[in-house]
Amino acid sequence: MRVPIIAGNWKMFKDETEAFELATEIRKRLKDVSSKRIVLCPPFTSIPSVKKAIQGSSIYLGAQNMHWEEEGAYTGEISAKMLLGSGCSFVILGHSERRAHFGETDQVINKKIKKAIEEGLTPIVCVGEILEERESGKTESVVEEQIRGAFEGINKKEIEKLVIAYEPVWAIGTGKTATPKQANEVHRFIREKISLLFNQEIAQKVCILYGGSVKPENSKDLLAEPDIDGALVGGASLRADSFDQIVRSD
Repeated sequence: MRVPIIAGNWKMFKDETEAFELATEIRKRLKDVSSKRIVLCPPFTSIPSVKKAIQGSSIYLGAQNMHWEEEGAYTGEISAKMLLGSGCSFVILGHSERRAHFGETDQVINKKIKKAIEEGLTPIVCVGEILEERESGKTESVVEEQIRGAFEGINKKEIEKLVIAYEPVWAIGTGKTATPKQANEVHRFIREKISLLFNQEIAQKVCILYGGSVKPENSKDLLAEPDIDGALVGGASLRADSFDQIVRSD
């Protein structure tokens, strides 16, 4: 049985004080929630304050990116080992903003995934199409290419240790959202591809989240779909009340 995951991607928002206050409020609001895994992914600089705020709770700490090398002359980068030492257990990899603004390729993401799994982090691997690709009927081919590239050389045991997030790029930060039916169709397609690449049993174990303007007004309908196992939440995770509502969507 797949346990739903609700992850908050705070992106480049919240300094140390703001992050501590938000995480503290989220912890207080969600103290009675045990049916879902809650993950908070603050900026690197706010990881210590969020760790302090959620310590002793069932909330997981995550990061928004990492390098594929253990250490080295990579100015400005953070390693998996550093994240683990800071208390992280999840890391977002391959987000469309990393792909678009920083030129990350499927091959780069693949190296990061392998390193994260090797070190014991759970990667949340993002895939998704831009609006032009959606409108020209290329959604499935784009997503399949991203999956094949990202999971090249990943074995059956390793694939079970990661999470996939389908994020249609045209729905991120735009206020547009894929309909529950549209989202579930792609989630089902992803699960079918995982089944072909690995096997049906593994495909049924892998959690696939939806991301892209998830908010309290649409989360219940999205999370009701059979192949949607949770959400990667952006803007709505920056407020404790809206994140609380999304977590409680059943």
